[in-house]
Amino acid sequence: MTLEPTKPQDGVVLLHGISRTARSFRKMEIAIERAGYATLNVDYASRRKALQELVEDIDPAIELFAGALDGSVHFVCHSMGGLVARAYLARRRPRNLGRVVMLGTPNGGSEIADRLKRFPLYRTFFGPAGQQLGTRRDTTTAALLPPVDYPVGIIAGDRSIYPVAGALLPRPHDGRVSVANTGVDGMADHMVVHASHPWLVRNDAAIAATLAFLQDGRFTPGSARRVG
Repeated sequence: MTLEPTKPQDGVVLLHGISRTARSFRKMEIAIERAGYATLNVDYASRRKALQELVEDIDPAIELFAGALDGSVHFVCHSMGGLVARAYLARRRPRNLGRVVMLGTPNGGSEIADRLKRFPLYRTFFGPAGQQLGTRRDTTTAALLPPVDYPVGIIAGDRSIYPVAGALLPRPHDGRVSVANTGVDGMADHMVVHASHPWLVRNDAAIAATLAFLQDGRFTPGSARRVG
């Protein structure tokens, strides 16, 4: 009897958004593990450091995780976590990099950050990285986020639970980021689900689409709206 060779196990690094924790990704993490992937759900000091410092903080754990895999290492990121991933992959790209999914990531910046970043309360709460989330990026921040040259799938939301903040954004938006500003040049696929910014990582359609992209490099339409 000939035994089938064991399929190498892929892994997924999960990076939460600003002012969130790894717990926010728990439902997504469980679904990814049930699909057969190893996971690394990273907690990082999103409100206390700039993007370039966060890259250094998360590197040891990701390097160890990626190096222990027999297969590819993928990234699934929420909100600012996608910018952290972009900055990380520009400087510390694993040799076995697979695919990247971003949910509600302000790749083109957030108009809300443009309006609020000069206010002391915003600066205190969101810290150095919060100053890097606007649409008008300085040369240092722009250099951290070069064009993507790896497979990226982007999921945006078009519902808001923030009536005041949402009024500052062009429609459609998720209450924190406009759909238009989630996109990035070179992305492989883009879709919209009916969810607000904080709930994107718990949305069933977004979770199903994430798993589809990790497997095939494309989203499954389902009940979501494809863009492009």
